Amino acid sequence: QVQLVESGGGLVQAGGSLRLSCAASGRTVSSSAMGWFRQAPGKEREFVAGTSWRGGSTNYAYSVKGRFTISRDNAKNTVSLQMNSLNPEDTAVYYCAARSSVWVAVRSWEYDYWGQGTQVTVSS
Repeated sequence: QVQLVESGGGLVQAGGSLRLSCAASGRTVSSSAMGWFRQAPGKEREFVAGTSWRGGSTNYAYSVKGRFTISRDNAKNTVSLQMNSLNPEDTAVYYCAARSSVWVAVRSWEYDYWGQGTQVTVSS
């Protein structure tokens, strides 16, 4: 079993930056692909970014490409999401997820473990 805990959310002005972190416990996630998803009020959960087990392969949603960067530190059992040039459309609860596969996936049902989420609010 894997427990995931996100941190780093908050309130930021448009154009600002935030860095989200996800700490895994219970067992190592070094052989797991990891992903970030988000869910805005009244909307479905959507894929934001993902990384393969060693970080050699990453994938981003079109809406965040060039602004967000996903990274991982397997020695620390963590994955991070650096978010730059934030805009109000990025406002959502952000979730960290892990899957029992080494390869990135973009569908939420392909992930096996989820964190509780962290709120990101971008003001205009």
